[in-house]
Amino acid sequence: MVTDPDSPTDLPAAALDALLEQRARDPGAIVEVDMPTVQWVVFSLGEGAFALPGRQVVEILPLVPIHYVPGGPPALAGVIEVRGIVWSVLRLAALLGGAPDPVGRQASILLGRAADMESGLLVDGVDDVCEVAEDAFLAPPTNLPGRLSGCVTGVFQHRAGTVLALDLERLFADWRDGRS
Repeated sequence: MVTDPDSPTDLPAAALDALLEQRARDPGAIVEVDMPTVQWVVFSLGEGAFALPGRQVVEILPLVPIHYVPGGPPALAGVIEVRGIVWSVLRLAALLGGAPDPVGRQASILLGRAADMESGLLVDGVDDVCEVAEDAFLAPPTNLPGRLSGCVTGVFQHRAGTVLALDLERLFADWRDGRS
């Protein structure tokens, strides 16, 4: 017996099924919200969560053999070959001023493209590719340490954690200019 039609806990199973079926058929029950979003590739570096705009990530690769380049700077992990094209691979942690962690089994390489540069970026692991509403994007904190302060464009919440959004053009410019 139904005691309160608005309370699903008071409905017997048949009545609840009928109510759910009715709501599924009612196109007015679903509200579409047209909100601008941006695609982000969310990844981890050490204990932190970071993201790059999806439009700047050409491809996400599992860890492949990286060929060491003798005499290269510390941020250069080496080079890889992807379908006949040689890509440099940079240690993103080193570009951000941190000490690179040992490469783990979950590590990935993000093939990034920004402005006039392309390179692979070694990260600890890719967590997600997601759409984030533009209004969920907040200004970067003012107390970011070192190189992070100039490379973080904002923050957003994802899976109960704060993600720092990075400016790939700035990272590549700092690399080219010898600031990383």
